[in-house]
Amino acid sequence: MIIVDAHQDLAWNIATFGRDYSRSVYETRQKEIGSLAPQYNGDTLIGYPEYQRGNVAIVFSTLFAAPIRRKLGEWDTECYADTKQAQKIYKGQADIYLRLVDQHPDKFRLLFCQNHLEELLKYWRNEKESDKPVGLVLLMEGAEAVDNPHELAEWWQIGVRIIGPAWAGNRFCGGTGEPGELKKEGYALLESMAEFGFTLDISHMDEKAALQAIDSYPGTIIVSHSNVQALLPGNDSNRFLSNRLLKGLIERNAVIGVVIFNNFLKTGWKRGDAREVVTLDHVVSHIDYICQMAGDANHVGIGSDFDGGFGVQSAPVNIDSIADIQNIIPLLINKGYSDTDVAKIVGGNWVSYLKTNLPEGT
Repeated sequence: MIIVDAHQDLAWNIATFGRDYSRSVYETRQKEIGSLAPQYNGDTLIGYPEYQRGNVAIVFSTLFAAPIRRKLGEWDTECYADTKQAQKIYKGQADIYLRLVDQHPDKFRLLFCQNHLEELLKYWRNEKESDKPVGLVLLMEGAEAVDNPHELAEWWQIGVRIIGPAWAGNRFCGGTGEPGELKKEGYALLESMAEFGFTLDISHMDEKAALQAIDSYPGTIIVSHSNVQALLPGNDSNRFLSNRLLKGLIERNAVIGVVIFNNFLKTGWKRGDAREVVTLDHVVSHIDYICQMAGDANHVGIGSDFDGGFGVQSAPVNIDSIADIQNIIPLLINKGYSDTDVAKIVGGNWVSYLKTNLPEGT
């Protein structure tokens, strides 16, 4: 079964810590002993050999920077004070992906259109191919790099296909930890996004803003990485998906990527706590909740957020690297899901989304 991961902050890690994702997880961990990376971001979960072992064919790869008010320390270099700085950082991260592909064309491919996708899938369908390229779909996480909606033409040309308007709250709408509705500039952004054919990612949008976007956005909506509020009792963060929001997303035929981060899987878990109290069964519970609400297995996938501010120390005990996402497969089968439905959950739903939404052409 092909696995698709809808959220990884690869460029942020390359820019911040100099990580080389053409290496194995083991190589990166050895090179980083005593460095800042494991101290602030944990030991990496991602490497090209592990993509291969885990059958991870496609990754939604972010352009991400935090507003300066969220800067975590001097090491946290990918932060912006204004739109101009955000543009510089995001374009720099787009260049990082171009260099990654240029330097390792056998390992990584950018997916801008249907032809790129179909070419990549041919590799992964061919059992005789040993090492296969991993497809990268560019996702802008937080739209502060867009000064004017007319600039979206340039971002489309760069290769961005998915945009999440907010990470924290901003001039477009409320975001994680900073509630707020969709603002006038947010509505203008969405209107222009729809004209170009961008997918809207509501992952970090405040619920009020997300519900307004569901009602107003005519294009495709996804949730690249977010978990179920109802399974996290006592946690009232606006980062998670309420039943009301889930129902609206399902009605809009959205696919929702479940995050594989202990703090998003078990209420009260915090960094430094034992990993053993969180397992992949917790991940399956979030997947199953969404499937039960939808009445099918067509609206859920994986959005691990691996290396997105946490490492192996904050992943379920069954996980040592990205290769271990496939350990979800037997758990879903044991829960009664058919092979067809399991294939949808671990990758097929995201592939179907890409087949429908990536533009034609080269």
